[in-house]
Amino acid sequence: MIESRVCVRAANTSDACALADVHAEAWRTAYQGLIPHTHLRNMIARRDSVWWERVIVKGGVLVLEFEGVAQGYATYGPSRLSYRARGEIFELYVSPVFQGGGLGKRLFMTARAAARRIAGDGLIVWALEDNALARQFYERMGGEPVYRSNEWFGQVKLPKVAYLWRG
Repeated sequence: MIESRVCVRAANTSDACALADVHAEAWRTAYQGLIPHTHLRNMIARRDSVWWERVIVKGGVLVLEFEGVAQGYATYGPSRLSYRARGEIFELYVSPVFQGGGLGKRLFMTARAAARRIAGDGLIVWALEDNALARQFYERMGGEPVYRSNEWFGQVKLPKVAYLWRG
């Protein structure tokens, strides 16, 4: 049974290299063709193991582990946009080979509970409007699209959507 070989736990600095790898793989899969190539390449390069060590020390990072190997992560904290939500999941990614089997849901639910413990009720998550898989996932998780904005990548403006979970 896959569930018995999976755990979601707080990240520690020894996870930094694995999270850099998961991040690079997941972002290439999710954003290739959406985010301009040069910007995507640079964003991935900045998220090396040293960057992850600094983020992990600050807290708010969960690891989705399968058979002892990091296969996903979520970052969370107080909402950057106080639009009816006190908590925010900043990022949630699962290695592409592990997508579609319910592990993202498990990671999401754990991150949602963690955000609630530190920030209170209400949760917000952003997704690029053209990232259909992310948007479908958040809608299946019960998110309500409530706000739209734009993200700039150089001269390219990409619309994004905020999803809200009340309570």
